Amino acid sequence: MESVQSIKQRFELIGNDAKLNRALEKAVQVSPTDISVLVTGESGVGKEAIPKIIHSLSHRKHAKYIAVNCGAIPEGTIDSELFGHEKGAFTGATQTRSGYFEVADGGTIFLDEVGELPLTTQVRLLRVLENGEFLKVGSSQVQKTDVRIVAATNVHMFEAIKKEKFREDLYYRLSTVEINIPPLRERQEDIHLLFRKFASDFGQKYKMPTIRLEDNAVNLLLKYRWPGNIRQLRNIAEQISVLEEKRSVSAATLHAYLPNASTTNLPAVIGADKKEGDFSNEREILYKVLFDMKGDLNDLKKLTLELLKNNDSEKVQEENETLIQKIYGKKEDTVQEPEQAPSVLELPEPEQVIEANAYVAPVQEDRYHFAEEIQEEETLSLQEKEIELIKKSLERNRGKRKAAASELGISERTLYRKIKQYDL
Repeated sequence: MESVQSIKQRFELIGNDAKLNRALEKAVQVSPTDISVLVTGESGVGKEAIPKIIHSLSHRKHAKYIAVNCGAIPEGTIDSELFGHEKGAFTGATQTRSGYFEVADGGTIFLDEVGELPLTTQVRLLRVLENGEFLKVGSSQVQKTDVRIVAATNVHMFEAIKKEKFREDLYYRLSTVEINIPPLRERQEDIHLLFRKFASDFGQKYKMPTIRLEDNAVNLLLKYRWPGNIRQLRNIAEQISVLEEKRSVSAATLHAYLPNASTTNLPAVIGADKKEGDFSNEREILYKVLFDMKGDLNDLKKLTLELLKNNDSEKVQEENETLIQKIYGKKEDTVQEPEQAPSVLELPEPEQVIEANAYVAPVQEDRYHFAEEIQEEETLSLQEKEIELIKKSLERNRGKRKAAASELGISERTLYRKIKQYDL
């Protein structure tokens, strides 16, 4: 069994990080077997190196190795690419075609971005993993294949399973052994080593002196989060090698090539698992305010109803002092109204008598006092109108009561009674 160090030299892998070394050790250990392997990690961490190591150290190393990017093949043709198709199976299928599983029989297939596979293709892949059988598109003949599958994904598989975008049974078949590649930001000691390696390679490629980072630039390089991981680091090293005339790179120069360079390796305030509904605290506060407002309105309705039912405002005020203070504030908080002259509508007390010795009733003796006065005024007005109409009708009909009664729409007897009542 080869050592991790010899594997790094053979496949030109750079880094001394413990997590990276553990991933390489697992790859070496599973290589002699035929079990399926799932390689996980962020985009750009170098997951494609693991299946190559596994294939080269396995007994299948002399057979074919095929790498398939599942995310780059259209959904309508991916079944045909993987399993082949028969002539006439669909429009454009002018001849029979062998798929990758048929071509790679006895070898290894690397399914990159396996999390992007359609659900229908996942069912076909599960059958291959279980018993090595598959069907070409448009064929009813079952074919056998002996292929080792190594898959890779940057998708959080449990989230995809929860959202029903990936089959749970297929996940467990693929991840018999799971190898995780750490992101570059967790490999602090390896970042500068990788940059120097890339700078040296591009210096030789473009036949120019190798760029070198100043101390302040190295510090910036280590603090950056590298969302694109090794792929982004290699890209920036190439840009600087080609575009910068000076071979000594300062922090200011490097900063210009780093998007969002102010971002550091400090933990993010909001986690990656932020979900809909994280604003529940604000929502609960709003609900509480609304419920409090509703309670205040109900209390205000109760107070108003008490005032309508009971004209003793002082008693109501005493019984509802707490409620009044809650709604209108404390007495000392309110602005005091200036004293006003007595209203012209104020009535004397019961014991007071005016000069004509006419007793005036107290204000609270009858709550409908003003309504009765208005009603009395309306009654007197109607009586006057009635007398006026009877007089005019009798004048027009020259005193003939029968004709006047007919004109007024009343009986002759009623008209006679009105005439006697009003002394007409």
